This record gives sequence, structure tokens and C-alpha cells, in this order.
Amino acid sequence: MPRFMMWGTHFITLVVPIVSAIEVTIPLTAPLGAAPLKGNLVSLSIEQDRWNDWAGTTEPNSFFNNVLDNFIQITNTPPFVRIGADSEDHTDFSYDVEYEEDIFPPPSTITPYPEATNITVGQGFYDIISHLPNGTEVHWGLNLREYNLTAAYLETVALMNAFSSPAVLEKHITLKFIEVGNEADLYYDNEGRNSSWNVQEYVSEWEEFAYNVSITSNLSKLSCTKLIGAAFAGSSHNNLSGFSPQAIFNLGILESPAGQLIDTISQHHYSGSFCTGSGAALQDLMTKSYIRGNLSAFIPDIEATLANGLKYILGETNSISCHGAPNVSNTAGAALWLLDYTLYATQVGISRIHFHEGIGYKYNLIQPLTLNYSILDGSPITPLAPHVQPAYYAAIIVAETIASSGTTQAVEISIDEDNVSGYAFFEHGSLSKAVFINTVAYFSGAGARNSTHIDFSFTGLGYPPNSTSVKTLKIGYASDTSNLTWGGQTYETSDGRVSGPLTVDVLPVSSGIDLQETEAILVTFS
Repeated sequence: MPRFMMWGTHFITLVVPIVSAIEVTIPLTAPLGAAPLKGNLVSLSIEQDRWNDWAGTTEPNSFFNNVLDNFIQITNTPPFVRIGADSEDHTDFSYDVEYEEDIFPPPSTITPYPEATNITVGQGFYDIISHLPNGTEVHWGLNLREYNLTAAYLETVALMNAFSSPAVLEKHITLKFIEVGNEADLYYDNEGRNSSWNVQEYVSEWEEFAYNVSITSNLSKLSCTKLIGAAFAGSSHNNLSGFSPQAIFNLGILESPAGQLIDTISQHHYSGSFCTGSGAALQDLMTKSYIRGNLSAFIPDIEATLANGLKYILGETNSISCHGAPNVSNTAGAALWLLDYTLYATQVGISRIHFHEGIGYKYNLIQPLTLNYSILDGSPITPLAPHVQPAYYAAIIVAETIASSGTTQAVEISIDEDNVSGYAFFEHGSLSKAVFINTVAYFSGAGARNSTHIDFSFTGLGYPPNSTSVKTLKIGYASDTSNLTWGGQTYETSDGRVSGPLTVDVLPVSSGIDLQETEAILVTFS
């Protein structure tokens, strides 16, 4: 009797990574117009209301100083520190206060760590500037919104007393800029002014206040300290009826006694908003075209600023406004956003970028003290010690591209790929490094992780390199909030110092590199 047997049939699906290949052409010498980079390209903007927590009162905040010193070890330059933002316009001075006394609104799930609505400070609040690292340059914000000349005078006197103290002078900490008013274009929206508020009224008020500040602080065209111009939240660009650098230039601000002391125009910018709790997509934030669109909108403003012989900075910026979006601003994907955002900013004429920080803010590079409530929704948590967040790694990478020669320049590498960015760096005019960023957000459950193979060709005068040292920012998933490594090392340590053995791959140039989704690579040529 015939016997029949049916075996079960099983189909196995193999998910195979896709590897695409591109060739990039890199100049051997710095092209005309390559952007000069200073060691403090990535700098900080700190919400003024809890400045004492960042600096420390009776002694320096050692964690904060350590994570600043990490940059000094790489670039020989401390990050520039701005102290101000929204709370600068809610600050008053009192001789009866030692450091500060704050009044905060209640926290919410959208804003677990809100800004103070009233800040009263004393001389000690300014004196602790001496706790910053040697050689730090400072940009300090004064209150314009309350329209109180006496308060502005008292703040200015205290500020100048601090910067002339022996403790500050011995450490060569300098007050480079005074900012009079934060985001005055929003004064009507935040009920600081009535409905008649416009750019003409702003220029008139600013000239009055800034003149008094400049006299009190003994500013001149020869003084180390200068004034910041604008510090607007948005820009009307070439529409002269709105708030923009072009508008205030057109109204003659630069010809006023105080306006002649403006050295730099500051713009504030965020790439989205979480002010009402609306969601944000991490992939959108990371996307190459989105980053370029956000920054290129300011090209008319930058051109007008440079044409007047001034510098242009982002004096306050970060990913998503109102302290960041949960599971977006605090992730590894946001680190890649910061890296591409910073380096592209240099290509449109922005000379320094101050990433905004506040205690418990989601988008921070640094959390400088122990947190007892979740940064995502304000729920109680096991106390979380001071630590760095993923974006800090991007700042370290930027520092390593610049290094300490003082001669670094950068150009964007032309790459006809929607999600791969590249930048070449030159020291003493010669090619030294390149950075490549893959901004495809790779998430858990996405299957195979695709990569792009990059081959190099070189153009221009000089000897092409024959070997590369490759250092990789390793990320598990774009949504990760910890466990990143840079060259095999971690900055997620109790003291903020780098730890672990360094891993660098030495390869012949002819091998090229493989760049995975959600990854950044630094290539050093030799």
C-alpha cells in the first residue's frame, strides 16, 4: 500500500540590509569662501532664572565645569555662555537678596520645569560668574520688558561689579556682550506691551535703555564689552514693517549712540514648537532638507547684517521651542540634527550657535543637577544625577572637527542624497578631516539597518591622502536617550568626563567608509 507523507512547508524571510554606494569629491585645499570656525562655534544659552544651579553658589558646580572643560581639552577654547532668555525680562535687583529668589508657575505635563515669572537677584547672583572655567566669554541679558530704568541700572552696576572683581579678572572671564531685552518682537503676545507695539517703538525704547546701560557700564568703541542687537524670536526679513535686522537698520539704530556699540546681531530660532503639547516627528527634525530650509530662511538677514560689518549669531536656538518635545528633543536622533544643523549654519554665514539650556529642559545637552521629576511629563522619578544628554555628543564631534589650531575652515561636500550630509574641514588651508551624517531615523522594529558606502575622490592642488582614521558615533536607535558611544567611549559618567578605550579604525582611503542609518562618522585624512 503506497504511503504518502506531507512535510510542513516553512517560508523564512531574510531581511537583508540595503547598501547603496556614492562617490564624493573633496577639495584638497580650502576653497575661496570656506567658513572660518572658532572653537566656541557650539556655545550655550542658559535660562537666567536658575543660573545659580548651573554655576553653583558657595562653590562651583563641578559637573557643569567638567563638561565645559571637555571642550577646552579639545579646542583650547571654552564655550561662550549666554545668561538670559525669557527670564532676563522678569529679573529685578535687590540689595536684600544674596543670590536669587524665584517665583515659579505650577509645572504641567507639557512644561514640567517652567521658567520663573519673577526673579529677584542680588550681587551674589552675578559674582558666581567667577565659577566658570578660565577664559570664558559671557553674553548677559538685562530686563527691557518691564520698562524700568532703575532696575536696568541696578542690574548693570551689579554686573559690572562682578566682572571687575579679582576672582573674575584672575580667571580672564570677560563680559563680551550685554543684551538689552529678550525677544521684544513677542512683547505684545506675552502682554509686555499693548497692541500698538511695533518695531519703531522698540527701536526708540531700546536706544533709550541701551544708552543708559552703556553709560553705566562705561562702554565705548574701544571697550571689550559691546552690545547685542535684535535678539528677536522671529524675523520679518525684508518686510521693514516687522521685526528684523533689516527693519532696525532701516530705522537708523546703528547710527544712534548705543547702536554704534552693536557688534553682533543675534537671532533666536527653533525648528518647531511644543508650546501647546502638539506632537513632533523625530524623522522630520532630522531630515536634511528640513534643516536646510530652517536655516536658509535667514540668508537675507545674514547678508544685511554682514553688509553692515557686523557678525550674525544664533543667540538662542534648539530643536523644538518650549523646552523641547518628549522623545524627540532628548534623543540620539536629535544629536544628529544638532550636528548637521550646526555645520550647515556655518555655510550660510552664522558664526556661533548658542543652544538653549534650562534645568530639566528636554532638549538640553547637559542636565547639571539632580532631577526628581521626569523631563517628559513631570511625574516623580528616582533621583537622576547630573548627566549629559545625546546632543552633547554632537557638540563634542563639532569640537573635534575644529580642534585647536585656530585656522579651521569648513565647506559642505556636495552629496546628491536626501539623507546623507557631509562637510570637509581644513587646517592651515589644507584638508584635514570630513564628517558624514546619515539622517535616516532607524527605529526598533524597522528590520535591517541600511547603509551607504562612500568612496572618496579629491580635487585641486596638493597630495591626496592615502589613509584615514575613522571614528564613529554609535547609536542603537534614533529614539535612544542614552548609551551612545563616540569612538567607543562614553560621556555618560558621574563626573561628565570621557571614559573607556578609544576605538578608531585605520583604513586605506581606497576602502571608503560605510555609513549606517542614524550614524555619524569623522574621517581624519593622512
